[in-house]
Amino acid sequence: MSPIEEIKKSKASLRAKADKIKDFRCKNLVAVIEHPSDLRNIGTIIRNVNALGVEKAYNVTDQTFLWQEMRTRKSLSAISASAIKWSFVKKFHDTASCLDHLERNGFVSIVTSPHTKGCKNVVLHEADYTKFKKLAVWFGNEGRGISGLALERSELCVNIPMFGIIESLNLGTSSGIVLYEITKQRRGFQDKLKAKIAAKKKAKSPASPAA
Repeated sequence: MSPIEEIKKSKASLRAKADKIKDFRCKNLVAVIEHPSDLRNIGTIIRNVNALGVEKAYNVTDQTFLWQEMRTRKSLSAISASAIKWSFVKKFHDTASCLDHLERNGFVSIVTSPHTKGCKNVVLHEADYTKFKKLAVWFGNEGRGISGLALERSELCVNIPMFGIIESLNLGTSSGIVLYEITKQRRGFQDKLKAKIAAKKKAKSPASPAA
């Protein structure tokens, strides 16, 4: 088999896999990365988004780098290249425009941050993430955390329970933990909904004639 034929076969195999897992993605779920300063964290979060079946990733940034640039950087290619290729990623220049876009389209925002005054704080595994039809999960800057505007316009402030001396996690790690819990809940809800719809269709369909 020639190299070109091998590439075509590989692409066809990946496309078949993408089509196969499409029904397991969490619809109407967006992960928002707000002003990240490390490209490696962007790549890791997008990898988490893709692996866990989150529908889309939004990146709020005033940086001018291109996704093609991330694909070609040797330090990032192993982490993010394929994930970016197979993920829907949209860029916003500022937090306000991203929030406006989400709210116009019916999305509710929640932020990930330690306990914050003036917000409804919830422990990650104790909240119900299926009650929001359209949900955007925000992850803040590595140093500053989530912005005041995102906090102000969010429904919940979610925190990961910590039991050690260190009370913070790397952005890529925390995004994986948070998105795992949220996708697990929403995928379970979607599966139950599909089963109910299938059962109703079966009940309405005429019984097959006796032989």
